[in-house]
Amino acid sequence: MRLPVIPTIIVAGAVAVMIALGIWQLGRMGEKEALIARAEQSLSMTETVDYPRDPAMVEELLYRRTSIACASVSGATTVAGTSTTGEKGVAQRVSCALDDGTSVTVDIGYSRDPQPVEWSGGEVSGTIAPGGRVVAEEGLAGLQPLARPDPRSLPNNHLAYAGQWFFFALTALVIYFLALRRRSTRTRGD
Repeated sequence: MRLPVIPTIIVAGAVAVMIALGIWQLGRMGEKEALIARAEQSLSMTETVDYPRDPAMVEELLYRRTSIACASVSGATTVAGTSTTGEKGVAQRVSCALDDGTSVTVDIGYSRDPQPVEWSGGEVSGTIAPGGRVVAEEGLAGLQPLARPDPRSLPNNHLAYAGQWFFFALTALVIYFLALRRRSTRTRGD
């Protein structure tokens, strides 16, 4: 039986890409484990750090305590949030402009009411969370405090993604083998 050249090249290329993606996901799994370990170590550090003005430094300081002076406030909104007692509701979120013009997203507190609250700004002590936002330690504007960001809640599902890519590659090979087998029996029957 002669293999069809173009379909074989296409399937081989697709399988190679899927295997490469699976290997890449395995590498990402190690990177995420290192990020989580570094973040968990940050939780135990008690000293306050300056909020990073360089976005590249934010990841280095994730889950560290910081303090900022919110000179002006805009863009009040709400997102899903959890209180320190574990209740589900909304996190009241604002965009703070610092004295140097840096804009920082700040989660100022927890409420059950999805209506954004008014807050005029001021001193905020909290934790640097993913995305560079600051989660206030104490509830501001009369709100309850939010649960402190926890790196253990970061998903590390890269092993599952790698398994999916390897499964897709195997599935493509099985389907191609079955198609070749059917083609071969059809050719013999003619």
